[in-house]
Amino acid sequence: MYRATCSILFLTILAGLLSLAEQSRIKRCFNCRSRGDLGDCKDPFPHNASTVEEMRAVEATPCASGWCAKIVEGKGDATERMCLQRPPGDEEQRCAPTLFQGRRVMMCFCKGDLCNSAMTVQAINICVLLSILGIILKFWS
Repeated sequence: MYRATCSILFLTILAGLLSLAEQSRIKRCFNCRSRGDLGDCKDPFPHNASTVEEMRAVEATPCASGWCAKIVEGKGDATERMCLQRPPGDEEQRCAPTLFQGRRVMMCFCKGDLCNSAMTVQAINICVLLSILGIILKFWS
């Protein structure tokens, strides 16, 4: 019993340290634009950190704020992905229709490394959280 408790405690601490290391890394954002049929920025956006170097006009650039954005104009006619110079005022990740530079667009904000590839919570973060929760629940029971 003691050995199992120590193992669970060790795994919990390790998961926490890995999470802190991930949070302290410099975040990057995809940076690209597409208009019409041109460009590699449109959805679906199958690129990741290892494939971005092969793509034309798509970069993974360092982002000091850690906040990325994706802007879609019309019905996906034009898509832009970028780093935000500063986080949104409420620091909430979201997608919402808005007025941007005089145009009606769908604008999404997210925080995390290369998070503007898609605007869903990254599956890896969910897995880590569920694992930590499972370990904690097992430790307390």
